[in-house]
Amino acid sequence: MITNTIKLSCVILLLPCLVYAQQPKKLSINEAVNLGIANSKNLKLSQNKIEEAQAQLRMVKDNALPTAKATFLFNHVEIPTHQLSIDGATALQLPNRSSAFAGTAGIEQLVYGGGKLKYAEESTRLLTEVALLDADKNKEEVSYAVINTYYALFKVMQSKKVVAQNLEVIDAQIKQAQRFFDQGIVTKNDVLRFQLQQANVALSELELESNRKIINYNLDILLGLPEDTEVEIVEPEQLMKPAEPITVYLNMAIENRQELKQLDLQSQVAAVNVKSIKANTLPTLGVGANAYYINPNGHFIPQSNEFIAPMTVGATLSWNIGTLWTNGNKVSEAKVQQKGVSLQKDVVFDQVKTEVNANYHKYLLSTNKISILKTSIEQATENDKLLASKYKNNVASAIDRIDAETLLYQSKINLEIAKADAGLAYYTLLKSTGKITP
Repeated sequence: MITNTIKLSCVILLLPCLVYAQQPKKLSINEAVNLGIANSKNLKLSQNKIEEAQAQLRMVKDNALPTAKATFLFNHVEIPTHQLSIDGATALQLPNRSSAFAGTAGIEQLVYGGGKLKYAEESTRLLTEVALLDADKNKEEVSYAVINTYYALFKVMQSKKVVAQNLEVIDAQIKQAQRFFDQGIVTKNDVLRFQLQQANVALSELELESNRKIINYNLDILLGLPEDTEVEIVEPEQLMKPAEPITVYLNMAIENRQELKQLDLQSQVAAVNVKSIKANTLPTLGVGANAYYINPNGHFIPQSNEFIAPMTVGATLSWNIGTLWTNGNKVSEAKVQQKGVSLQKDVVFDQVKTEVNANYHKYLLSTNKISILKTSIEQATENDKLLASKYKNNVASAIDRIDAETLLYQSKINLEIAKADAGLAYYTLLKSTGKITP
């Protein structure tokens, strides 16, 4: 008895936690986008690429710093032959062994290298900006993926609401048909027809719930949430606005699209590369200073006059004259690559215009659909009321009543889907301009 009481107490204590864990996570579309950006693995990878590009830029800047080098050498020699005679001359007396210390220290600074260091730094800086733009593009892609999935879940949830309302109406129809059957007004076949309609709508509800679970799981992955989190949709604000002239969106795309900006930077990189290759034909100038330490006596700390420590200062001018006739083809190749970037930009520019134009007209179509579907719902509602009255007065058949009800039910679902499609079409149009957030 005591054990059961303890178990019951534990369940009561844990119950608030279990209820809290089962509560859905309510998210607006802006909150979902911000969460997706914060937890996106692709964006973290993009940030890593930016940091890599910035590290490379710092490395290139380090090349302009002076270089310094120091060495220290100890050498010990054993001499087995103690006399050395050359051509019968007096023999030289050699020691049994000998030791020596030698050291060097030097510093060098490139004064002029034909501008290659400057061009390398400029090229790397431009490539860093390309990486930043690539991250911006990925951010737009992540935002759109979240918005797309959010609207997909919104469409399913709105359709489920309509289906639930329809099932309530059908249930009332079945009860009414059953009363008419009991009174002998209609046949059993009418009751069965309404029950069959109820079964078909219930199947639609099962399919919608299956789709909801799939889309909800995908959204959890995109947002970095636990995979069993139920996301509660907040109906998106109607950001749809009357469409501006298409030239407005084209100009926005020209100004904002990351691909066009990247190609502009890559064109600058190609131009810098041409200058860098041309710099191969120029001479280089460097200055340096060296210090030497020579101690042939074998004592680590020698006495005075037992070592020498000369120091030198000098300048080096070098010129690879052969590059004057071997560098031309390299420059030609670099110019061809530069032209290729320019041609690629023309191709991408046409693709951008085509994309904006297509999304613009899809948005116009989606907004026009809403107006037409609202009218169709009004007509379907009137038709449903008329057939309901006729069926109640035994003037219309059950089939006519079901057809009118189904038409109204489908029109309501089509309107909810059209609203979601129009919202997504607006975001798609903004995405094609290079900036989803208005």
